[in-house]
Amino acid sequence: MTKHVVITGANRGIGLNLCQQYLALGYAVTAVVRSPTAELKALGVNVISNIDVANSADIETLGNQLEGQKVDVLINNAGVFHNETLADIDFDTINQQIAINAVAPIRVTHALLNCLSVDAKVAMITSRMGSIADNGSGGYIGYRMSKAALNAASVSLAHELKGKKIAVGLFHPGFVQTQMVNFAGDISPEDAAGRLILRINELNITNTGGFWHSNGETLPW
Repeated sequence: MTKHVVITGANRGIGLNLCQQYLALGYAVTAVVRSPTAELKALGVNVISNIDVANSADIETLGNQLEGQKVDVLINNAGVFHNETLADIDFDTINQQIAINAVAPIRVTHALLNCLSVDAKVAMITSRMGSIADNGSGGYIGYRMSKAALNAASVSLAHELKGKKIAVGLFHPGFVQTQMVNFAGDISPEDAAGRLILRINELNITNTGGFWHSNGETLPW
C-alpha cells in the first residue's frame, strides 16, 4: 500500500525538496501551504492551500480535509526566523516565532492525530539553536526560545504517543541555503531534505523522542 506523507511549509526550500524526494520514493504527498509556488504546483502532489499553521481555524480546516485518510509520516516543517537581542528586542517577532515554531507543530499533530496510523512517524523540524547546552553566542532570543519550547513539547508527545506506536523525532536540518537565512547556509535544501529522509527512516518507537542533526549526530539538549 502506498505510504502517505504530509509536509507543512512545503512551498519552497526544504519543504519543497522533501515533497520532490518523497514523490520520487513513491509516496503519496500532501503539501500544506499558505500559498503554493509554481514549483510546487508543477509536482502534481496534493496541495492544501490557505493554511496558516498558527491559525486554529485553518488547522481545523486541514483536519477536516484529511479526515479519514491514513498518514504514515507527518513532517512539521513550517517555520519563521528572526534575530532579537536584549539591546534590539521585538516582542512581536518573539511571539510570532513561538506561535509558528513551537505551538503550531503541536496544533497540527493534534488535529491529525486520528489520521496517524500505527507505526506512523512525526518529524519535528527543529534547530540546534533550541539547544541550551549548544548556545555559545547568545542572540536570536525568540528563535532559540521557540525551538527549545518545540523540543520540550515534542519529548512530551513522544512519551504520550509511544503507547499508540507513533514515533516522534526532532531533527536539525543543518545550516541550509534557504530564503529564511538569505541563502547564507552551507548545505543545499536538496541535500538537507535527503539527509532528513534518512533520519526519518531511522526513527522508530525505540528511539522516539531523540534530537538529531540531519548528518546523524545526536544533539545535546
